Order: sequence, then C-alpha cells, then structure tokens
Amino acid sequence: MTRHECTMCNRWNNDSDLRIIPLKHSFVTLNRDQFFPGYVLLFTREHVTELFHLKPRMRGELMEEVSRMAQALQTAFQPDKINYELLGNMVPHMHWHLVPRFATDPLWPRPIWSEAHGELLLTPEEYQNRIELIRKALA
Repeated sequence: MTRHECTMCNRWNNDSDLRIIPLKHSFVTLNRDQFFPGYVLLFTREHVTELFHLKPRMRGELMEEVSRMAQALQTAFQPDKINYELLGNMVPHMHWHLVPRFATDPLWPRPIWSEAHGELLLTPEEYQNRIELIRKALA
C-alpha cells in the first residue's frame, strides 16, 4: 500500500473537521462514531506499521504522546478506564484507538469490537464541543 492509498495517511486532511491536535510524531482526531464518548484516533505522521520500525527515542516520545492524550481523555470525560488499541490489521498504519470506557456503557467490560453497534454521529457543533473539551484538558 502506498502512502497515497493509505486512509490513515490521508485522515488529517480528509477529516479536517475532527482534528484535535498535531503533535511532534502524531496527529490526533476525534473518531466520527462517538458511540463511545471521547473516542479518538492517534496516528503516526510517518507511514509505519510496527513499533519496532521506529528508532528508540522516537518510539519513547510517541508513547509519551499516547499517554498525554489518554490523560487528557481521563480529565475531560472521567471514564472508569481508558482502552488502548493498536492493531493495524485492517489499516496497516500505526494508530491507536484511545477509548474512554464507562461501567455503564452497553459493552462493558468487553472490548469495543465484541459486538456490532449502531454508529452515533453528532452534529458539527457537538463534535466541536467534544474537541474543545479535549483541547482544554490538554492545556
């Protein structure tokens, strides 16, 4: 798969309405489906598929970006747990699904992939409100 064909490489531009923050090694966007409130995607700026493809220093700095985002989601949404998913089977570009989880959500405590669910799409204003909530928690 070329960089041009990669949906993750193009996500920052294609989903510009969902942008949260550009970081040194990654970009962060709100996931369009907000069935799980605060669900974000953090994906590497560089088209890589595996953590071991990164030099140790960059890998460490990237993990700090993942941790910083998780902490912001904890502050913004006060979930019972943050789920970290790094798969890449369907989209071979390193990206994390950072998902605030609540004991009250319909799939608790199972993984978010354990059962199909309807997409929860928000209005443009609701997306922007969630994005601002996360940005405020990052500050």
